[in-house]
Amino acid sequence: MFDEVKEYYGKILQSSNDLKTDACCTDTDMPDHIKQAMSNIHAEVASRYYGCGLVRPQELEGMRILDLGSGSGRDCYVLSQLVGENGFVLGVDMTEEQLAIANQYIDYHTKVFGYKKPNIAFKQGYIEKLDELDLADNSFDIIVSNCVINLSPDKEAVLKEAWRVLKPGGELYFSDVYSDRRVPEKLVNDPILYGECLSGALYWNDFLNLAKRCGFADPRLVEDRPLAINNAKIEQLIGHIDFYSATYRLFKLDALEPACEDYGQAVVYKGTIADHEQQFILDKHHTIEAGRYFPVCGNTWNMLYQTRFKKHFEFYGTMDKHFGIFADCGTTLPFDDNNFNTDKSGCC
Repeated sequence: MFDEVKEYYGKILQSSNDLKTDACCTDTDMPDHIKQAMSNIHAEVASRYYGCGLVRPQELEGMRILDLGSGSGRDCYVLSQLVGENGFVLGVDMTEEQLAIANQYIDYHTKVFGYKKPNIAFKQGYIEKLDELDLADNSFDIIVSNCVINLSPDKEAVLKEAWRVLKPGGELYFSDVYSDRRVPEKLVNDPILYGECLSGALYWNDFLNLAKRCGFADPRLVEDRPLAINNAKIEQLIGHIDFYSATYRLFKLDALEPACEDYGQAVVYKGTIADHEQQFILDKHHTIEAGRYFPVCGNTWNMLYQTRFKKHFEFYGTMDKHFGIFADCGTTLPFDDNNFNTDKSGCC
């Protein structure tokens, strides 16, 4: 499938307007500091954006970031501004045409950002084989990816390599496409459906189980939206399958448990992260107001205490006494259904 994806993204697609779904409609509700960073991106780089989300985790100053499937480099150049001149961003992509555009504008963006030297680089390679690019163990603070992992024929290898190169306490923060059920094999083999990020999409529960097998014990959903199919032929092919764009954050922490266990702990956010002074959003179910006492499970405690976020929180309690599981730790479809089929009764 590698050759088909290279062909689709290197030669068939010339801009995001050529896509047949609304997967790339991700500029709505963009915060002001991201809009400002976006305004500095060269038009040719921006026009070849094929992502499905905004990969913008908080607290990026000075971080080393790896972008899996970086394409023409739009997200890398946004992140280049957010990590600052002392940070570093590496983009990895397998498509020559996309990398040529990304590399063409390194000097341009270095000048626009006002940096003395580039804090960004690009490598050609496969996101399943980061070891072939000499990327060392425990060498990146954050890994991002934007609508690319679904295109990989070996998603387990991608997640295992991500775990390997992340520093302890680091995170994989990425947007991708998921389905509400397993995609039939005959659709997976369709090159257009695959290139449109549909037939390579994982069933959401298969993804969660895969992430856990690869070491990411408690995947956290940050945001999601249903995808609209703006093509009658493709809609007829996929039939009753619903697809969603979703952003997850996966932390490299050995201490995480399989579920949200209650130890009577709490945190208070100090409001000290730039551009997030009023609240800190860990995930879809954890919006933490600055200055407010906020009860958390043991996993959430560790995601804050053992990561780059520690200095921005006050911590209360220990893990000495266990009070059971949080009641809303469930296994139903995590995405918002909007106007899709709501009559899905059955067991559970």
